[in-house]
Parts: sequence; structure tokens; C-alpha cells
Amino acid sequence: MPQLRAQTPPILSGTVRDAAGQPLEYATVTLHRAADSVAVKTEFCDAQGRFALPAAPTGQYLISAALVGYTRVWSVPVAATGNSQTLSPLVLQASAAATLREVKVEARRPLYEREADRTIVNVEGSTLSAGATSLDVLGRAPGVTVDAADNLALRGRQGLLVLIDGKRVPMNGKELGDYLRALPAEQLASIELLTNPPAKYDAQGGAGVIAIHLKKDQRLGTNGTANLSYGRGRYGKFTTGLTLNHRRKNLNAFGSYTYADRRNFLDLDFYRQYYGNNMQPGSSEQFNHNTSHLQSHSWKTGLDYTLSKRTLLGVSVSGVVSETPSFSNNQTFITNTGVGGGFAKERYASTTDQTVQRPNLAGNLNLRHIFADSTNAPELTVDLDVARYATDRLLALTTVYELPNAPANLLRGDQQNHVIIQSAKADYSRLLPHRIRLETGAKLTFINSDNDAVFTNTVEGQTTLDTNKTNRFRYNENVNAAYFSLQRATAATTTQLGLRAEQTNTLSRQSVGNERYERHYLQLFPNVSVKHTLSEQHALALSLSRRLDRPSYGQLNPLRVYFDATSYQSGNPALRPQTSYNLELTHTFRQKYTSTFGYARTNNLIQNVVQPAPEGGRTVVNQFANLGTLHFVTLTLTAPVEVTKNWTMYNNLVLFYGRYLGSLAGTNLDRGRPAFTFNTNQSFSFGHGWSADVTGLYQSREVAAFEVVRRRGQVTAGIQKSLWDKQATLRLNVSDIFYTTPIRSTATYDNFRETFYNRFDSRIATLAFTYRFGGSKVEAARKRTVGADEELRRTGGL
Repeated sequence: MPQLRAQTPPILSGTVRDAAGQPLEYATVTLHRAADSVAVKTEFCDAQGRFALPAAPTGQYLISAALVGYTRVWSVPVAATGNSQTLSPLVLQASAAATLREVKVEARRPLYEREADRTIVNVEGSTLSAGATSLDVLGRAPGVTVDAADNLALRGRQGLLVLIDGKRVPMNGKELGDYLRALPAEQLASIELLTNPPAKYDAQGGAGVIAIHLKKDQRLGTNGTANLSYGRGRYGKFTTGLTLNHRRKNLNAFGSYTYADRRNFLDLDFYRQYYGNNMQPGSSEQFNHNTSHLQSHSWKTGLDYTLSKRTLLGVSVSGVVSETPSFSNNQTFITNTGVGGGFAKERYASTTDQTVQRPNLAGNLNLRHIFADSTNAPELTVDLDVARYATDRLLALTTVYELPNAPANLLRGDQQNHVIIQSAKADYSRLLPHRIRLETGAKLTFINSDNDAVFTNTVEGQTTLDTNKTNRFRYNENVNAAYFSLQRATAATTTQLGLRAEQTNTLSRQSVGNERYERHYLQLFPNVSVKHTLSEQHALALSLSRRLDRPSYGQLNPLRVYFDATSYQSGNPALRPQTSYNLELTHTFRQKYTSTFGYARTNNLIQNVVQPAPEGGRTVVNQFANLGTLHFVTLTLTAPVEVTKNWTMYNNLVLFYGRYLGSLAGTNLDRGRPAFTFNTNQSFSFGHGWSADVTGLYQSREVAAFEVVRRRGQVTAGIQKSLWDKQATLRLNVSDIFYTTPIRSTATYDNFRETFYNRFDSRIATLAFTYRFGGSKVEAARKRTVGADEELRRTGGL
């Protein structure tokens, strides 16, 4: 009996080499229809310059090969017959810009690019990135919004997974905002925005993923980049940094250091009304003026070593050490309504002197092995991560009571929050019969969070321990995850099916009241996507997924963080994860104009609530709680337009409607309102090394559960000039030219209403200088990822 064998799908294979006959790794090889040059399939060459493309239906095709520093080359027409074929080698010639002086990039990449499943923000080289922070750049990205508490939202929805070079950032909200302010935009290469990521990503992030990629020098030899910038708003902002890289055949060693010194102000006004059944009616007004001085040192070092032609080992260590002293003045005026309509006045002033230190350290060891010398060979990657994140906070809050007269009170706080994260992750991929690609993997994570706070009160020289505020909170979490994903591509259709399983074990304990919460649960997260090319002009894509948002460690931590004498933030140990079902349907016209309809249903929505504090008085607490359900509908329109050869624009409009259902703080909620955000970027090239960008953002009035946020926006413009044969760049930009970023918002409950007005140092003029030195011959850089995932992002609120 003849032996039965799995049918091997036909392929078109070949090699890509340079003029000297050397193989070119990572060259991009694309299969095109000969009739109209429409791309059908794209692959990358392996270390030996080999490629393999799935054979297309019968017909005439062309194959192109491209690589940075070389001129694209096209094959002669290829007749596909349904059988495997080996093609003649494709030979790339060094581009004119690369001859003698090696690679010189003549054209700028657009600031924004739209792909089938993501939006890409090309930060590197942008005139608007000079002197800016990473948070500034994110706030201008299409569909991204930042609220007054530094919560990020994508297409109107909060609950995002934030990655930096594949590693999740260990913070959210205010802590994440401070971290991104300490990371200069000069260090960023690009940002990717994904609203429906595949199963390989952790299930964390119901609204999607923001993937930030840092710059990494791809030049051979020893080289580097130095940058210096100074910006001025009301206060000064100074940033300087140095990146060094040494790359040879089997070794790539790299290191970077950045120092940032940024002074800022925050003016925050509150108007509050109290009218609940269990409290005395009245109102209060607070006027806060805060100045802060951020100093941060961020660094990263590591190396990639090629153990063999199939095995690569990498190690990296990174750290961010920051200190932010701040000083606030507060004036509070209170009116209490008595029985019969009488009024009683109170007035007091407070000062808040606070210093926050954040020493953070993370390390990664990773291995990549390819099991054969072919493009579609099985591949295994393994990552081991350990990270330690800390926040030490010293507080001195002095309150002077003017009416009625009472002894002054000094509240001192000493808070120490430490999080240790350990993770191990393995991913495996291979090609199966019938042109199906399998990806599968597993991950183990262990988190230990220890938070300790000691508060004392000093009145008339007598100091006592404040037992109502002093507490210790410990949290342990273990997540065990596994996933698989199957993808099959034909000439017109790509289908992907994935499933991720995550088993979670949590235990939280606090000293006060000896409270204890323990949870164990297993959840499944399916993911399906289909992309189909209808014609040369039209393509459709459909994706369905289920995702999760676990509370951040700060959202669970009940220890208090004081803003002023009347306001503090506290976590909620009883908070439960929120889950969401997401659907997206995308139509692409002429391969560049896209329209996307999206619907998401979120259960157990994690929502910030502002309420009178349980201890009474006129103190207010900010705390997260689980609301019922959020139905969210979006329509996203994207239109890149080339007005002239030297003028291009990118326009992005997001229309959305969120309906919030549930009950919190004694208030029943059934509320929604249509809203939209609009981003536009205009890029100009003037020749002789001159270029400019103008970007505009408008956010309409919107509803977020109990809160109504008024419209706002900003306009930012910049110009740059390349110098000394493009070894240096001088940039000048002005952000928020018309000072329209300040936020006004009102939160309304059945027993309480709060309106606030937030202003900060957003209108800044910046002059920046960048100098590149060393070799300029480019080689493709290794794509580095690490395994410490959602847990790092969730240590927010420390």
C-alpha cells in the first residue's frame, strides 16, 4: 500500500542578494498581480536571504523586493500554474543616497499611517516631537484622549493595555501620566494603536492596545545620537539624552540615558454641592494652585548575541528613577444650610508639601530559536522577566482654620508602595499543511504588592498616630495563561481564529479591620478576524473578540493619597474585573480610505466615582467601583490625502455613543450622548532640508457615566531644518497655541454635584537639537519583545 502524505501547498521561492552576491536578511518580498500591481502577499527574507510565498491562483504575477538603503527591484512576469516554482535570484542595488555616504533617507515617513488592524504614529523625525513628552504625543494621536486624571481612552473608551518595547508599563491613571511625562518623545520611534488585538496579546485591555516602540539604532559599527531641547511655557522644560550602539556580525550592544527636568503648574478649581438625605445641605468652593518640579533619569542597556545561525540570545536591563517635589496652596469656602434656611460659613486655608520618589528597575532575558534554515521554519521564543516598582511618598498637609477659629492641624504621611513582578513566557509558531500558520504559547506570572502608610496629626505641638488613615495593604496575584491562533491566507482572504485561556488567583489583605478578599476564576477569550479583498478598489475586514480589564493594583489599594485638605483618592479592594465583547467591521477604499463600525458591550464596568467621604464633613473621596453595563458604538473615518507633491494631510474622525446603565452611590444611571473627536495633520516639505507640521485636535462635549466633559482641543505647529548633510536636525515647535486644552467637567449624583476646572502648562515653545554620529550603513534590527505583560501596567495608583 503506498504511504499517505500530507499535501504540501505550492510555493514560489527564491533568494534576495546584494550586488556582491551576499544574502539580504529582512528584505521585504511582495507578490503583485501583473495586471494592476495590487499586492497579494508579503513576506520577509530569512538570514540566508531566502523567501517563500504561497502560490497564487493561476495567472500572471510580479514579485518585488525592497530594503532600506537599496532600490526596489522587480522580477519578470511569473506565470502561476498551481505548482511550486524556484525563481531566479533578485539582486538589489544600493540606492544613490546610500552610495559613498551609505544610507541617507530622502523622504519623510508620514506622521500617521493606517493599516488593516492598527494606526501607526511615526514619532521619530516629527517636528512636533521635539521637546515634547510621550504623553503629549499620545494626546495628539488619532482617536486617543487624555482626561484630567491622565486616564487614556481610545475611540472614547478607557481600559487600555500600554506596552513599551513589548513590556507593559506598570501604571495607569495619574501614575502612568507622570511616567509618560518623564519619557521624552525624542526617545520614541513609533506608536501603534490596536483596537482588536489577536489572541497572542494578553486579554487585558478591553479598549485595545497602545504599543510604544523606542528608538534603536540600526547602523553597523559604533554610533550614537545626542539630543538637547529647552521649552518654555510659564516654566522651563529641559531634556537631554544620549544613545550608543555597537553592532557587528554576531553582537549588538546598546545603551541609552535620558535626563529630564520639567517644572509645571496645575490650577484646579472645585465647586461642590451637597444635598443628600443623610447629610447637611450646603456647598463649597476650593481654589488650588500647585507647582511641581520633575527630575527623572531613565536608562536602558543590553545586548543581543547570535549563538548560531538559528539561535539568538538577548538580555536587557532598564530603569527609571524620578523625584517630584510639589507644593500646593488651597483656599476653601464652605456654606452650610441650616434648619429654616439659615446659613453658616466656614473658611480655611491649607498647604500641601509633597515629595514623590519612584525608583523602578526591570530586567529581561530572552531566547529565539529557528528549527530549520527556511523562511517558514518553526520558531520558538522564550522570555523571562523580573521587575521591581516602588513609590515612596512623603506628605505634610497643614490646615489653618480661619472661620470658625480653631487650632491648626498638620497631617504627615509616610507611604511606601512596592511591587515585584516575575513572569515566564514561551511562544511557538510553525506552518501547517494547507497554508495554515499556527501560533501557540503559555505564560506564568506572579505579583507581590506590599503597601504601607503611616499618618500622624500634630495639633498645638501634640503629635498622635491617626489610626483611621494608617493601614497596610498586601496583594498577591498569579495568572496562568495559554493560547493558540490559526491563520490561513489565500490570494483574496485572510482568516484568523484564536483562543486564550487565563486562570487567575488573587488574595488581598489589609490590617485595618483584618479584611481579606480571595478570588479564583478561569475565563476564555476567543478572537476571530476575516479580511477579504472584494476588488482592486474595495476590501472588508471583520473582527470579534472578548477581552478583560483586571483592576490595577492602585485601584485595589485602599490606602489614601491626599490632594488637599478636602480631597483624597482611595482604592477599592472589592473591585471586580470588567469584561467586554468587541465587534469591528472595516471597509477600505482604494487601499487607503477606511471606515470602521464598532460595537462593544462591557459588563461590571470599572468607573471612577466622586462622593462625600464616609467620615463626614465636606471631604470628598475619589474611588473606583463597578457599574452595571456600557454599550458603546463607534464609527471611525480615516482619509489620508496628498494635496500636492509637497503637502500631505491625514484626517481622522471618530463618532461615538456610549450608553451607561447601572446604579452607584445611590444614583440610578441610564445615560448617553453622541460625541466625536477629530484629528488632522498637515505635513509640508519645502526642500533644502526644510519641513513643517501642523496638527489639530477637537473633542466635542461628551458624557462619561456620571460626568459631562465640555468641548476642548488644541493646535500645535512645528518646523525643522536638517543640517550638515543630515547629521543634525534643528526643530522649533509651539504646542497648544490657542491654549484650548484646559478641561471643564461636571459630575452629578442624586446626593452630590461637583464641577472642576483644570489648567496646566500646556502652551510651550520648544527649540531642540539632535546630532547623529558614527557609521550610517543600515542593517535590519532585531525585533525585541519581552514577556512581562499586563501586570506591569496594572501597578498603577502607587
